[in-house]
Parts: sequence; C-alpha cells; structure tokens
Amino acid sequence: MNRPTPKVTVVGSLNIDLVCHATRRPDKGETLIGDAFDIFTGGKGFNQATAAARLGAEVTLVGNVGTDPFAEILLTAVENEHINSRFVTKRTDIGTGIATIVIEPDGDNSIIVVPRANMALTTADIDAAVDCIADADVLLLQLETPIAVSEHAAAIAKQHGTTVVLNPAPAQPLPDSLLGFVDILTPNQSETELLSGMKISSHEAARRAAKALRARMVDTANTAVVLTLGAQGALMLTATTSEHVSALPVEPVDTTGAGDAFCGALATALASGETLHPAVAFANAAGAAAVTVIGATPSMPTRAKIERLLES
Repeated sequence: MNRPTPKVTVVGSLNIDLVCHATRRPDKGETLIGDAFDIFTGGKGFNQATAAARLGAEVTLVGNVGTDPFAEILLTAVENEHINSRFVTKRTDIGTGIATIVIEPDGDNSIIVVPRANMALTTADIDAAVDCIADADVLLLQLETPIAVSEHAAAIAKQHGTTVVLNPAPAQPLPDSLLGFVDILTPNQSETELLSGMKISSHEAARRAAKALRARMVDTANTAVVLTLGAQGALMLTATTSEHVSALPVEPVDTTGAGDAFCGALATALASGETLHPAVAFANAAGAAAVTVIGATPSMPTRAKIERLLES
C-alpha cells in the first residue's frame, strides 16, 4: 500500500449491540431460553470506522448518539480506537441507537436495529464536517442514517475528488441520485437482489445483477460493484472486467461483523492507493478474520491478524 497515512471519513451509525446466543431463532409467539448474553459497541458506522482505524487509517466519524449511558460507552470506545470524534454529536432529544442480535450455534445471526439518534443526523451535521470529507481519500457510507444525509455527504465528496464507497445495508430501495455519486458499491446477496430486482442463483446471475446495479451508477473507469458472497468470496465488476475473488476458508463463530470488517478494510486499502483487485482480496481476508470472533466491534481485525491469515 502506497500512502503512509490513508484518510477515511465515515458517516454512519453508532449503536449498542445487545447480543443473545440461542440454539435457534424463536418462532412467532415463542419464548426460548438463551445460552449467553453480551453487550458490545456496534453500529455499521462505528464498526467500519473501527476496522479502518485498526488497519492504520486516520479515521474521522460523523454521527449521533444520545446522552444516555450507552452514549458514554460508545464515546469511550471511539476514543480508545483513536477515531476522531469531533463530529459525533450528543443529542438531548433522543436516545442512542441499539441493535438486538440473536446468534445461532453455526454463527448465523438475526438482527433488529432501532436507529434512534442515528436517524436524527442532518445535512447540517454534514456541512459542519465538510473539511474532513474533502480532505479524506475515501468517504465510507451505509444506510443506518438518513439517505438524504448520505447523498449530501457523497455530493460534497465528489466535489472534492474523494472516493465514495457505499455499503447499502440494511437493504432498502435507493434513489439514482445517490448512486450517481458512488464510486464503489458493496452490497451482499440479499441487498443486490432487492436493489436489482433479480434473483441470484448462480455466479452468472450475480454478474448480471451487479451489472444492472452498475448501470445505475456514473459510468467511469473507476466505478465498480463489489458483491460480497460470504464464504464464496466476492464478485468484482468494473467497466471492463468481471472477476470472482475467492474467500479464505475459516471456521465461523459469529458472522455479525463480517460485512463491516470487509468495508472498513476495502476503504483503507483504496485510501492507501491500492487498485481494486488487491483491495478486495485484503477486504475478503478482513471479513474472514472477523467471523472467527464473537461480537461485531471485537471482531474488527488488526493488520497483523489479516497478514497472518493471508500467509496461512
């Protein structure tokens, strides 16, 4: 990687994750006795910022928390991860976002997110952070904050030559006006199916769906869709190439943070000056490392862990 200090600005959510471990998801109307419970810091914005920071990026996080005890846990964690938090606002009118997560023995999970303060983020908050967006190599966005706010941030980034990476999660319809500012789109399979309206049943179907998504983005040499496929790796589609990048084989214990690790690593690699293929390979390794650790934020890997995994 070429640049000594890659700069990544993340506009996104900060949540507290309430994690239950159980033999299976409960059925409608059913109460189950769980096996374990944990509380972790989380939110896609915070997780992806943490991943980038642990991998050596200079990270600024733009977002909202409340004034409750959950906010203090998150702000302490932001400081401990050496993430610049001057644009994380403490709201007095609404509480900190939370997520409830059920993890099954195979590591699969089900999540309910209650955004709370995250959805109170405004374009004025973005305007206050213009300099850190303009100065960043990469702006990293997700969908746990208002879409209009993400679009405003992406528009500012494009005015200043900052690469825009959008992780369209959780899945929801997106306006072409937002996609028109996005350089790299990183949907998973279900998100790709929702956004493209196409069922993915094979690699060829995945390629067609990625192509349909890329057609909604600005057609430049650098515009790409990187479709993440879990244990099957990732499909990378650009203006001229369609290539499958293999995943690394690991034994998963919790898949909760895999996508966030992937996106934080991808943003860091791109901000470091890497081209897309090695950046995706690096991100695949980060996602693989993440599923071997319980909890979203705890699973965000260090560079040393990724390098050990790649060597093995």
